Amino acid sequence: MKIGYARVSTEDQNLSLQGDALHAAGCERIFEDRTSGAKSERQGLSDALDFMREGDTLVVWRLDRLSRSLTDLIDMVGQLESLGIGLQSIHESIDTSSSTGRLVFHIFGALAEFERNLIRERTQAGLQAARARGRVGGRPMALNSDKQKLAVRLYEEKQHTVQQICEMMNISKPTLYRYVEMARS
Repeated sequence: MKIGYARVSTEDQNLSLQGDALHAAGCERIFEDRTSGAKSERQGLSDALDFMREGDTLVVWRLDRLSRSLTDLIDMVGQLESLGIGLQSIHESIDTSSSTGRLVFHIFGALAEFERNLIRERTQAGLQAARARGRVGGRPMALNSDKQKLAVRLYEEKQHTVQQICEMMNISKPTLYRYVEMARS
C-alpha cells in the first residue's frame, strides 16, 4: 500500500499541490503536517509511520518534505528499511525498494544538503560583508526609543500585566522582553 506524507512549513501555505501529486502517485491514504521540517516531532509523520506495515511504501512529493537534514533523512530511510517499508519521492523519481533507488537517494540527498550549505555560507558571507560596511540587519524596532523606555518603565512598575503592556504598546511579548533586556544591559 502506498501511504502519502505532505508537509508545509507554515499554516498559511497550501498542501493542495503535494496532495494532488500523492493521489496521482496512487496513495491510498495521506498524512499531513503544517510545521517546519527541522522539527523532529511531527504528528502527521508519526501517524503515518504508525499506520504503515511491512511492504508499504511511504510516498513524498520531494525529499525535503520528509527532512531538512541529510543525516535525519538517512536515519529515516534506515528506520523505514528496518520495518520493511520503502520510500518513494515523486519529484526526484526515487524509490528505495531497489538497489539503484537507494544509491540515487543517497546521491540526491548529499547534493541537496550541499546546496543548502552553499546557500547558508553565501548568506553568512553577505551578512558579514554588510556588517563590515556598518549595516545592521534585522527587522526595524517596533517602537521608537521613547516608547521603548515607556514600555520598560510600565514593566518595571509592575502595575500592569505583560499582556496589558503589550496590548497598550501594540507589541508582542518577545518584543517587550527584548526591550527590557536591552534596557538592563
